Amino acid sequence: MEIKTATEKEDFLKCWEVVHTLRPHLDQDQYLTVMLYMLDEGYKMIYIEENGNPVSFCGYRITTMLHRGRSIYIDDLCTLEEARGKGHGKALLNFVLEEAKKEEIQSIHLDSGHHRHDAHRLYLNFGFSITAHHFAMELESAL
Repeated sequence: MEIKTATEKEDFLKCWEVVHTLRPHLDQDQYLTVMLYMLDEGYKMIYIEENGNPVSFCGYRITTMLHRGRSIYIDDLCTLEEARGKGHGKALLNFVLEEAKKEEIQSIHLDSGHHRHDAHRLYLNFGFSITAHHFAMELESAL
């Protein structure tokens, strides 16, 4: 299972279907605009293809916070429904784990929607713990 890194606009466009599965509120133009901001903030996207088409992707970044120091935050992780159960999510998490080890980072974090039970099972089986409640306040956005 080859894990590829998206680095060019063509890569991001190629991953659009799987990204849109996780982020249906975005249209393709919004996605590309937001990606420019995220890339400037250190966002990295990796993905797995089947038959030349991306079926799974993970987006993450290295962050530094007072309460946890340097860590990796996984923004996005999704596999197309028809490709689930083949180990793609686990392979992408292993890739991120190896990057964390290489960068001498002590923790990996992510948030997951409360209704994504299959994803929770993957995270818990991988070794993640539920450590906090996430609070958010929605504000009007320019995007």
